[in-house]
Amino acid sequence: MKTGLFLLVFTFSMIGCQHTDTAQNIEKWEAEIINVEKAFNDMVQKEGLIKAFEFYAAENGVIRRGKKVIKGKKAIADWYKKDIRPNETLTWIPTYVEVSTAGDMAFTYGDYIFTSLDSLGTKKVNKGIFHTVWRRQADGTWRFVWD
Repeated sequence: MKTGLFLLVFTFSMIGCQHTDTAQNIEKWEAEIINVEKAFNDMVQKEGLIKAFEFYAAENGVIRRGKKVIKGKKAIADWYKKDIRPNETLTWIPTYVEVSTAGDMAFTYGDYIFTSLDSLGTKKVNKGIFHTVWRRQADGTWRFVWD
């Protein structure tokens, strides 16, 4: 009887420890994603859309712009090179992040503001909600697979 009770208490103790470890890991991974989103946004501000989207895209990353789906890191960079207009700005802030319990996938969403100048020099502001899916790469970095 004492052995059975010991095994029961031991089992529940181990389950409780695993839950705490998983919760701590998820908090750590969520912080990583928030930091990656901030670094991505900062790179857009400092180095532009082309460089930042190419850097943060996974090799098989996908973006959807309008009715077009652009697949692959190189295709994403090429699309931005063709589409870039002077005086464009893009800023965003994730308001939600969720990470898988395995720590290999995550998604974020939040608000973005895209501004540009039309052909007459009038500032146009487009506000919306973004959604990004992130995958941890073999080297431990996070890269987006969907934006």
